[in-house]
Amino acid sequence: MLEPAVRTADSPLGADQYRYIATRGWWMGSFDTPRGLLLHLTEQWIRQWVPARPERDWLLDREVTGRVQWLTGSAHEARDAGFDLTDTVPTGRFRAAHGDFYAGLDGLAPRPRIGSWHTPTAEFLARLPREVPALRTRLQTHGPEGRVAAQPFARAVGALRSGLVPADLRAALYAALLELPAVTVDENACDLDGTTRVALVHDDGPTRTELLVDPVDGAFAGERDSLRVDSRLGLTAGTVVLSTAVASHVVDTLGGLPASETSGT
Repeated sequence: MLEPAVRTADSPLGADQYRYIATRGWWMGSFDTPRGLLLHLTEQWIRQWVPARPERDWLLDREVTGRVQWLTGSAHEARDAGFDLTDTVPTGRFRAAHGDFYAGLDGLAPRPRIGSWHTPTAEFLARLPREVPALRTRLQTHGPEGRVAAQPFARAVGALRSGLVPADLRAALYAALLELPAVTVDENACDLDGTTRVALVHDDGPTRTELLVDPVDGAFAGERDSLRVDSRLGLTAGTVVLSTAVASHVVDTLGGLPASETSGT
């Protein structure tokens, strides 16, 4: 277990309240030019409001801030080739029951989610064991194998990224992850804002992944991926290709903000 460095606790969520999950981060993207592929990091804000009753409307707000870091090539090369930041990701506000935000684009009615590690539902999370050995086995065997996204550490990060994993399951997940090969703890890690976090570090394969945890309540606080080896696309070992900082709060209204944001702190 991560005790005593991390305790896990949840803020109570009333039947008519919303879990507000705010993610600021840098994601890697690519842009094809006549001279070759350019790689960049784009800063985004992703805010999501998840109702206590999932059949009610969810809200997703995705914003591209305009800040770009070029990992290969330059802003000048990209601009000359017609790079447009607004084409990198879909932006705007999306609202739908069950969090099925894109159903309307296909003329479909929103449908309940099918629970999985990367799109967890309350029912999916409730079925996961809290006993550490059983949970570790579930992480290692549940779902198709052979892809990075299907590996045990990535499965856990996918679920935690949702902001919906309850405190007892978070504690069991952290303990189960520490029993996996190549996973260690860094109690002096920082997120991209410089806030002190505890990190569970998976240091194996082509990418080093840091799962950042708030030491106050054990909440998922972000992640960071960096290359362990030079890539064929021209990136060197140590290059950060993903970095996020995540905060979660309980709010009373859809689209409402916590006091920490409305006060400007």
